[in-house]
Amino acid sequence: MRILFCNYEYPPLGGGGGVVNAMLAEELAHRHQVTVLTSCGPNLAAEETLNNVRIIRVPVYTRRQMAAANFPSMAAYIMNGLRYGTKLLQKEQFDIINTHFALPSGPVGHSLAKNFNVPNVLSVHGGDLYDPSKFTSPHRHFLLRMWVNSLLHKADAVVGQSRNTNENVTTFYDAGLKPALIPLGINRPHFPSTTRQELGFTDQEKILVTVGRQVSRKANDRLITVFSRLKQDNCKLVLIGSGPQQESLQALANQLNVADKVVFAGFVSEEKKYALLANADLYVSTSQHEGFGLVFLEAMAANLPVMCYNHGGQTDFLEHGKTGALLELNDETAFLNELNRLLSDPSLAQQIGEYNKQKVEQYFIENCAKEYETLFESLLKDSKGVAAGSSRS
Repeated sequence: MRILFCNYEYPPLGGGGGVVNAMLAEELAHRHQVTVLTSCGPNLAAEETLNNVRIIRVPVYTRRQMAAANFPSMAAYIMNGLRYGTKLLQKEQFDIINTHFALPSGPVGHSLAKNFNVPNVLSVHGGDLYDPSKFTSPHRHFLLRMWVNSLLHKADAVVGQSRNTNENVTTFYDAGLKPALIPLGINRPHFPSTTRQELGFTDQEKILVTVGRQVSRKANDRLITVFSRLKQDNCKLVLIGSGPQQESLQALANQLNVADKVVFAGFVSEEKKYALLANADLYVSTSQHEGFGLVFLEAMAANLPVMCYNHGGQTDFLEHGKTGALLELNDETAFLNELNRLLSDPSLAQQIGEYNKQKVEQYFIENCAKEYETLFESLLKDSKGVAAGSSRS
């Protein structure tokens, strides 16, 4: 198949939605011809091929950060994505378009599919439908809801990556829609043999780690606040990722007298991320909502117990008491109690970690790619059947 992905964000831009798109594209590129139409960021090439995936980046002008987007750059992607995408499809044929995120990618994928008679699969990731941390979340505004609802209806197929995402489709947009459910996946991680000492830690310290952009939805201010109340003195909290809230979070750590115990690792390579996960004792997150939660899978693959809230797509695969702790949203007392319990019982933490390593096997990217492949092939078969019926009539 000749597959075109439309996604406003693609690594190194953005967060989990772009990352999983890249993993899916690279896995499918083993068997198919794959192109990605995305947006350009600081110091990125306008076009290149990485891991057999052709990446075309359209100019968006106003984007200054890799981790965080802004409205002018989103609007520019809709305009330039259509312009560059039209030129691309005038020269080349594609069998299927897979659009990731209802907004801002949705209008691009829909228009290209309509104008060039190509089936369009719209993959929704959660935050493009419902983000409780943002006033601008589409579910809060009538016109945005209507726009998203229209894009959902016009797609040839809609895919959600979790039951929670699909429930948000029917709750906030249209109860009659029936999105397909295709769980996301991660590449099978390769954990380096880096030691704690090489990372700047000691064997006596308990290391808590979290991965994600420093944005309001991740609520790392809550995580630092809970961490400051821990009973254990020999703990370090490692925050992997960058973003617009980093300075305010550093100020909060200073204010709570834990600046020497909170490590802001910033944006790191995949190798260092996996080294930090492999040397940690516990994965922690106070994120307000996750469409799926790829980082939880990475933590599970590293034999880590996972602690987070029960609001989001991670409830499809995380189980309270088995994979760690799955707690009521923003119940910081319960979060602190579970933290103290797991940190004080290494044998329990080890038992949970071993369970997680086995459970994560079903969530590697090859499984996700096969399900998308099956869906694409089904749509193409149906579209050819319709075309044949039209020609006979």
